[in-house]
Amino acid sequence: MARALVAATAAVSLLIGCTDPLALDDGSTLERARREGSIRIGFADEAPFAYLDTQRNRVTGEAPEVARVVLRRLGIRKVEGVLTEFGSLIPGLQAGRFDLIAAGMYILPRRCKRIAFSNPTYAVGQALIVRRGNPLGLHGYEDVARHPQAKLGVVAGAAEREYARALGIPDERIVVFPSAANALAGVEAGRVHAYAATALTVRDLLSKTQVGNTWVERARPFRQPVINGKPVIGYGGFGFRQSDQDLIEAFNRELDAFIGTEEHLRLIARFGFTEAELPGKVAAEALCRG
Repeated sequence: MARALVAATAAVSLLIGCTDPLALDDGSTLERARREGSIRIGFADEAPFAYLDTQRNRVTGEAPEVARVVLRRLGIRKVEGVLTEFGSLIPGLQAGRFDLIAAGMYILPRRCKRIAFSNPTYAVGQALIVRRGNPLGLHGYEDVARHPQAKLGVVAGAAEREYARALGIPDERIVVFPSAANALAGVEAGRVHAYAATALTVRDLLSKTQVGNTWVERARPFRQPVINGKPVIGYGGFGFRQSDQDLIEAFNRELDAFIGTEEHLRLIARFGFTEAELPGKVAAEALCRG
């Protein structure tokens, strides 16, 4: 009996050694974060939504800065950023590498099956980056679909791949990149003829690359994609583990009280967001239903 007890104890110790530390904390994620005064956020390098300010070694952008305000109101003052490729954000959250996703991630039904979302913080349309002069005349997803040689760049895990497929662009003409910067470089190098992203992403990328850059430009005019008779508008929010209901509810209460205030609008103006990008009264629940 004693040997069995020792063996069982050793087995439990081994399991604990292999378990993610987050799973062993007493209390919920919210309770732990309040107790420690600190929380980890996962982000991808995609300005203006989230990126690393290398001069200050600080994660910033629309999503991390809004998160900081909300988390401070919850008694959590320290935010630690964990840089992750966009396509790995949801697996990283589920694996416990961080406690929430702050990357301006679109709230989509397929994602809602895996994680929970806050209510949205913005609503935005699409845009294309093309080679200077737009030699293939690409002014929307449909143009890419119609042109037999046109290749479209998208970021791994981003909604643009779904839009491309829904609008008839075959997979062999969709090139997946790990980040927005890589996709832009793909257009510059001629690997793809266009890169599809949010209008805010495109504006931010070009504002930083246009000086002296004669290779790329924004496609103008641009036709917003229409799928199933509805214009495509992306609503972005924060992602949580589905088990963290108390954190989600507390975060949403403070977020809803903050979005659209003068303080909020001043904060996001630094990243190119305006009142025109406010999400209105749309809730995550409705977006998860599609």
